Amino acid sequence: MSSPESQPSAGPVEDLPAVAPQLRALRRRASLTLEAAARAAGLSPAHLSRLETGRRQPSLPMLLALARVYGTTVSELLGETAVGRDAVVHADEMEPTRAGGWTYWQAGASGRGMQALRVRVPHGSQGDIVRVHPGEEWLYVLKGRLRLRLGDGAHLLAPGDSAHYDSLTPHRIAAEDPDGVELLFVHTLLQSPATALCLGHLTGERP
Repeated sequence: MSSPESQPSAGPVEDLPAVAPQLRALRRRASLTLEAAARAAGLSPAHLSRLETGRRQPSLPMLLALARVYGTTVSELLGETAVGRDAVVHADEMEPTRAGGWTYWQAGASGRGMQALRVRVPHGSQGDIVRVHPGEEWLYVLKGRLRLRLGDGAHLLAPGDSAHYDSLTPHRIAAEDPDGVELLFVHTLLQSPATALCLGHLTGERP
């Protein structure tokens, strides 16, 4: 199975104009070298360097991985204005962001210990990247069918089904149907960038 950087880019870099300088600034804020940050996110140093200089566009799975490594949110990686710590996020405040074919909407406020997203995963789009990292994840299928791989097991989730798992268990998600899948997704953020140094990228067979 290929590594994250071998996946195709979703479009021109100008689709995400703020991400390159943010990636570099947040890595330096976390006191991580290019090599250490790339290793923790499952990327090569050369690929991370291209992301930081704007020569490559990251996919949403890459952004999620880097957000965990830097102990921040995807919104901050993209340089988006924080919604604030209000308890309620109204639908008209959820601006869609697209990366690597995925579309997501922030479904929670910034500055919390968890990040909540509404995500649309298209069929055949980078859903085969295996992840492992500290924390927990919870997801709930809204529309379509989701193929979830947890360790050695494969699960097919329909609308109304959910999963809550320790994210140290190797996991990956993919849309089962041609129309894609929509889900609610909540994950815990790393509390210390140093935790990311023990992370790695796993490979394996497709379910």
